[in-house]
Amino acid sequence: MSSLIQKYNIPGPRYTSYPTVPYWNKNGISKEDWIASFQKSFIESNQKEGISVYIHLPFCESLCTFCACHKHITKQHSVEDDYIATVLKEWQLYANLVDEKPIIKEIHLGGGTPTFFSSENLHRLIDGLFLIAEKHTEAEFSYEGHPSFTSKEQMQTLFNLGFKRVSFGVQDYNETVQKAIHRIQPFEDVEQVTKWAREIGYTSVSHDLIFGLPFQTKENVRHTINKTNELRPDRISFYSYAHVPWVKGVGQRGFNEADLPKNDEKRALYELGKKLFSEMGYIEIGMDHFALKTDSLFTATQEKTLHRNFMGYTANKTQLMVGLGMSSISDSWYAFAQNVKTVKEYQQLVNAGEIPIFRGHLLSEEDLIIRKHILNIMCHFSTSWDDESMKINNVENHLSLLKELEADGLVFIEENTLTVPEKARPFVRNICMAFDVHLLKNKPKTQLFSMTI
Repeated sequence: MSSLIQKYNIPGPRYTSYPTVPYWNKNGISKEDWIASFQKSFIESNQKEGISVYIHLPFCESLCTFCACHKHITKQHSVEDDYIATVLKEWQLYANLVDEKPIIKEIHLGGGTPTFFSSENLHRLIDGLFLIAEKHTEAEFSYEGHPSFTSKEQMQTLFNLGFKRVSFGVQDYNETVQKAIHRIQPFEDVEQVTKWAREIGYTSVSHDLIFGLPFQTKENVRHTINKTNELRPDRISFYSYAHVPWVKGVGQRGFNEADLPKNDEKRALYELGKKLFSEMGYIEIGMDHFALKTDSLFTATQEKTLHRNFMGYTANKTQLMVGLGMSSISDSWYAFAQNVKTVKEYQQLVNAGEIPIFRGHLLSEEDLIIRKHILNIMCHFSTSWDDESMKINNVENHLSLLKELEADGLVFIEENTLTVPEKARPFVRNICMAFDVHLLKNKPKTQLFSMTI
């Protein structure tokens, strides 16, 4: 396995979308095209399956140097009121574009730190959404919480508003690692919020862990996972640290690159984690995700209904996802659109009555077909181009790029079907890259992506 890691550990996309953001149309998407795409998707999906809403709450009191999210660092909580007012105005702009009430099936609060906001303002935010929307009968709402900045009152408030899933960012329990990434967070804080979630009645608690952090060793990872197992979260995300300082600048320069585990050393951390999760009864779900058999992600895997979008893996697929807030990305299935990346510009545009997008991509017919294949590989570890609607242009060229992976036993190709064996799941990004038409046509001359492994 170590020789395969060395062979295939190359820069590559994470495929939270296809096409990936660097390959979106250089001319962007016009607001007219985005609105038309949104309206088309809304008509097709609102009554049928409802829509998803992602809300980006960007504020954090301190900077974590591992973080690649778009955030705004401040200790001034006075920013909450204006920001929520702007998000609700943006939601109204979308509601004005359609003739019926949106039916919301999924809400996710991401960040930043969503629990930066007070209970009162979280209540105001969600109540404001439903002044002009309805809740789907199978609604599932979730949010990301910072264990050291989340109160039981906030958790109870969100639970009362319909949130039954919560994800806590843990990363690593080692003090040296925590100091390097500027995320000081004792186990007792995580234990407390996890206990509160169970007491309140949350149906799914997730812990996010990261491997490949500065100064991280196998002993650190073993310790962190063993401590995590004491709390038995329903889901565990085990992400590879994406070191992309060329994108995020000084925020990811809080430590020397020589302090990062690399190649075989880093992959050994993942293999250890995967082994421990299996021993503890967690099942690998998609890429980087593990769940207990009692969790809905496991059920979705068994029923082949698992979906992946900008919020990650979800058991609640919707065709249309509206992104609200600074830097949020919306997905109509036919197009992507991203909001501007600063709070100031976001508020200026929305207050002027404009949908605040600054870039996007209108998918071609070829894009839509390749997107389905990449989603199948990411979610189900298999795909087929036997059906006419899934035919790939010049499929032989793509298959030729998989020959080495096939020779190494990392992919099986029979007739018009591709299958990824369990041992090859760490290489799923490499497999998807063989289908990525945009990447193949225009290979980057500089490093755009994190390493695949």
